[in-house]
Amino acid sequence: MARFGDGLAVGPDLIAAADSAIAQARLPLDGPPDLVFVFVCAQTPDAVERAARRATEVAGTPNVIGCGAPGVIGGNHGVEDSSAVSAWAARLPEARIDPFRLETLKFPGEDPEAAQRLAVVGMPQTNDDDVVAVLLADPYTFPVDAFVERSGEVLPGLPLVGGLATGQGGRGTARMFVDGEIVDSGAVGVLLGGSVMATTLVSQGARPVGPSMVVTRAEDNVLYELAGSPALTKLEEVVADLPEKERSLIESGLLIGVAMDEYAHEHERGDFLVRGVIGADPDAGALATGDVIEVGRTVRFQVRDAGAADEDLTLMLGDLGLTPVEGALLFSCTGRGRAMFPNSDHDVRLMRSMLGTSGIGGFFAAGEIGPVAGRNHVHGFTASILAFGPAAAEREAS
Repeated sequence: MARFGDGLAVGPDLIAAADSAIAQARLPLDGPPDLVFVFVCAQTPDAVERAARRATEVAGTPNVIGCGAPGVIGGNHGVEDSSAVSAWAARLPEARIDPFRLETLKFPGEDPEAAQRLAVVGMPQTNDDDVVAVLLADPYTFPVDAFVERSGEVLPGLPLVGGLATGQGGRGTARMFVDGEIVDSGAVGVLLGGSVMATTLVSQGARPVGPSMVVTRAEDNVLYELAGSPALTKLEEVVADLPEKERSLIESGLLIGVAMDEYAHEHERGDFLVRGVIGADPDAGALATGDVIEVGRTVRFQVRDAGAADEDLTLMLGDLGLTPVEGALLFSCTGRGRAMFPNSDHDVRLMRSMLGTSGIGGFFAAGEIGPVAGRNHVHGFTASILAFGPAAAEREAS
């Protein structure tokens, strides 16, 4: 018997799919689940709600959390853009499980012309033995970037893992559920504490190219100078030195990595927080990035393709540092799956193969949440993973 299980059911009857996915996820467990995640891919928000209600009824625990998604992961498969339900069930009898719903309240600022101040409410009280939090958020109604970047203030030292939940129709179609309630805004999640062995991994799937350079002039999200020269000039120098294949990767999507440890002698794969390059100004010789990068930071251009993504995830799973892994949650970008690999199964099959475990469930997200170098961030094109090790009793026995 196991402590983690997963299930996947595909078909237009999402009520039956919810029954089947939950039954599959519960089957290998050595008792009733303590925590269940459910993810629903459906054409309409109403269909997501119906499946969510049914899954909540049959889960066997009040701790049911999940969301609608453009694709779901379970049963050794990923399913994109087809009606499907995935379920993930866990036996965590020694854990403290605190589900939550987050809402955003607006307060007028002192200056009537200034933007309203936002306050996020609903986070449970933290404890010294907290281990990890999982967050599923609607990016249209929740300030997910700001919340995640500042999560260290409300979750000191705590890793935050999860994904952005968007419906098939974009704004207004997200559905999330927690504690038997279905909501169309904000965020939901769970705080896990007590005797839980878990670790996190974020595979950004990018490969560095060219040398590391220091930002010598920047303003907001615009890089004007790298290593004392116009940023665009430095990019052109890097491109000129690349083989033809690498140049084509840059043309299809240029990235830049911000070194997380300025004191390292060398900065290689996995040492960067990867962000997109979203524009260029030839007149100013400048590059616009998807984040603010301050003067003095070390950066390195990056490229991403299927080979780099496969290699990066393989290396990171090999260095996970948790043995054995008994189950895991996987939040994979919608830009991965069929958009990057031959099919939707790549990430989950690689995980099951390398970790030697089933009990892996998740969904394809419009943005992934996870820590890099000890700080929580929102990412794109990544695989963000929460892996669970053995229970306390099993660790003591070994």
